[in-house]
This record gives sequence, structure tokens and C-alpha cells, in this order.
Amino acid sequence: MPHATAPAAHPQNGELSGTALSADSAAARSGVVLKSRWRVSFLAVSAVILLGASLLSLGVGSKFIPAATVLDAFTNPQDIADHAIILQNRLPRTLMGIAVGVALGVAGALIQAITRNPLADPGILGVNAGASFAIVIAIGVFRIGSLSGYIWFAFAGAILTTAAVYLIGTSGRNVVNPIRLTLAGVALGAVLTGIGSGLTLLNPKAFDHLRSWSIGSLDTRSIEAVATVAPFMGVGLLIALFCVRGLNAVALGDDLATSLGANVNRTRILGVVAITLLSGAATAGAGAIGFVGLMIPHVARWIVGPDQRWIMASTVLLSPILLLLSDVVGRIAVPGELQVGVVTAFIGAPVLIALARRRKVSGL
Repeated sequence: MPHATAPAAHPQNGELSGTALSADSAAARSGVVLKSRWRVSFLAVSAVILLGASLLSLGVGSKFIPAATVLDAFTNPQDIADHAIILQNRLPRTLMGIAVGVALGVAGALIQAITRNPLADPGILGVNAGASFAIVIAIGVFRIGSLSGYIWFAFAGAILTTAAVYLIGTSGRNVVNPIRLTLAGVALGAVLTGIGSGLTLLNPKAFDHLRSWSIGSLDTRSIEAVATVAPFMGVGLLIALFCVRGLNAVALGDDLATSLGANVNRTRILGVVAITLLSGAATAGAGAIGFVGLMIPHVARWIVGPDQRWIMASTVLLSPILLLLSDVVGRIAVPGELQVGVVTAFIGAPVLIALARRRKVSGL
């Protein structure tokens, strides 16, 4: 009798184990689906907020224009003052804010992922300072005054600064030291900014129209300026999207990423090219605006998790929201206007201090 009952016990235990495993798998799949739905919902809400921020940027300024008039300017444009203000002045400014916000945010996310440095962004690593310095050289030495001309200098300055910071931060070895990278970027950025400021003082007339730009400004009154930088930003975004899968592997470390079949060097090279295009074009269009690329990737990572695909998607929406709202605050905070680069610095400096003081910064 014992031998008759023993075989029946094993199938029952196996059935129970199989049922438990199936239940765990179903629960895991359900959790993934719920998380994906939450992320999609977050992106949808962010898109609506971005639309609202764009309407604010079009309607708020030295003269407040109601939302109905803003919409009417696009659906039924007329030869009236309010429509002229919106279409000729505020529309280029808003479009530049969206483009520059996206570029700086994605560039910051790329730098943080490639270097595995949570305190990295184009401003802190000196990339923006390098681009700005090259533009000062273009204007002061070569007398190039058009955006379409000195944007190429911005790219050259961005790539050379990136290479210099990387070499200093790795001491010539292929070992990334986040603290050394940050120190090298801050030091090199300060040197280039100081030299550039000295050159502008030597010839103030040549740089008079770039005074607000040097701080970081969206005050562009020409749609041609947006059209000049947009193609470079578009190519940079496409390259960033192409290498985003590899960034998830890079976050695991070079050895493990290589063992999983990821081409780490190709991912880094593509990332550097994208950073150069995005940061160079953003700096040429709006000046050296800092902290956007630092703050937004962290916010995105806290909300959607460590997957770089979701971080990039969230950054594309959140960065222009921050920049447009900062620009609106700058228009109404003081008489005249406060440059957007000053507003983002007011917001970003406390964030940087908080990140530096945290014992455990959000994982990359």
C-alpha cells in the first residue's frame, strides 16, 4: 500500500510547483504591463504639459495675450499687433526653446549614461563652454557674425573639449573616473569661459549683440535661426536613438556589456557624435544654458526607472517644459527681462548641491 500511494504524491507536488511558477510568471508579466502603462500615461501627461508651456510662452511677456488670441493667430492670422507679436517674435522664441531644451536634455542623458557619472551634463563637463569659446574665436578673430557660419566652430569647440575632458578624466587609460571627469570639466570650462570673457572685453563692439547670448538666452526674433540649428539637432537625436539600446548595456560595465554582445566603443563614439551635434547646435542657437541636462535625466530616471529608452523619451518632453517655463519666469520676474540661463542656474544649483550630498545617487 505505501508503494501504491507514493507515486501519486509526486505528481501532486509537481502540479503545485508548476502552478506556483505559472502564478509568479503571470504576476511578473502583469507588473511589467502595469509599469509600461504607467510610463505611457506619464509621457502623455508630459506632452499635454509641454503644449500648455508652449501656449504660455506664446502668450506671456511684456504684454499678456489671451490663449484665444494666440490660437486665433495660427488659425486666422490678421494684420494686427497681437498676431504680429506672436508670429514674428514669440513663435521663433518658443520653437528655439523647444529645440534647445530637447538638445540639452538628451545630451545630458547621453553623457550621464556613457560616463556613468550622475553629475555630468554638457555644462558641468565644459562642453558648452568649449562651444562658446569657439564661437568667440569665430567672431573676434575670423569676423564671422552669422549663425550659419559660427555654428561649425561650436561643433569643433564641443568635440575638442569633450576629448580633452575625457583624456584628463581617464588619465589616458580607458577607465572612467566620474569624480575626475567632473573636476576636469569644471576646471576646463572655467578656463575657457574666462578667456572668452577677456576676448569680449577687448573688442566690446564686435560682441555687443552676443552679450545676452553669452549668459543663455532664447530671445531670437528670426525663424531662420531655428531653421539653422534644427537639422543638426535632428541628426543628433537620430544618432542618440540609434545607440540608446547599447547605453543600457554600458550601464552594466564594459566587461559585462562586451560579454553580452554589446559594442561598447561604437556606442561611445556614436554618443560623443550625438553630444557634439546637440550641444554645439544648442549653444550656437541660445548660448551656454546650464543645468538642464543635469536635472531632467535625473527626474526622468526617478519616475520611469533606469531603462535608457524610457529616460530618453521622458527627457525629450520634460527638458523643453523646464526651459520654456524658465523663460516665462524670466520675462515676468523682474522689470525688463531675466535671461533664461540665469533662471535655470537658480533652479539647477540647489539641485546639484543636493545630488552631490546624497549618499546614493540614482543608479545609472
